[in-house]
Amino acid sequence: MRVDQEKYQFFFRNLAKGFLWLGVLIGGFILFKKYVSIDYLDWLKPVYQRPVVVYLIYSASEILFGIIPPEIFMMWALRSGSVSVYVQHMSLLSVISYGAGVLGFLIGRYLKHTQFFMIFKKRVFGKYEKYLYRFGAFIIIVAAVTPLPFSGVSMLIGSVEFPFKKYLLFALTRFLRFVVYSFIIWEANTL
Repeated sequence: MRVDQEKYQFFFRNLAKGFLWLGVLIGGFILFKKYVSIDYLDWLKPVYQRPVVVYLIYSASEILFGIIPPEIFMMWALRSGSVSVYVQHMSLLSVISYGAGVLGFLIGRYLKHTQFFMIFKKRVFGKYEKYLYRFGAFIIIVAAVTPLPFSGVSMLIGSVEFPFKKYLLFALTRFLRFVVYSFIIWEANTL
């Protein structure tokens, strides 16, 4: 199999996983909203009524390789019911995610020789290293728009001395994911 064909299969396989996960979340969200008589966010009020707390949790999650999927936070942002407020939340969430990737890149670049980084790389995101060497910068785009851990892949990219300006450019595709997913979630909320 040619490398080009293999990299596009890798991309579309991961993109399909992302959309499958999004479909499961949206399906669960719609069913819960439709068939559960309690306020579906009532139990989260102490947290979700405090945007600063939500953004801190989200930032920590994004820096720690997306422990909580961004789509959960996109659903949280629906609570206002206003398109303009939703767009503001989506803008901030996408900037935080992009920033977490940049931070990951810098961590990879400057801490790559530490024992901690070596262990972390081996146990957490080293499995993506073969894709980096096989597909090059394309792995940044794949991680930006699919469920691959964006900040983890960014660390890996930084650790191999990838040019920072090129990374910033390729990583902009992260915003594309947020635009598409947030639109789908907004539309699903109206069902």
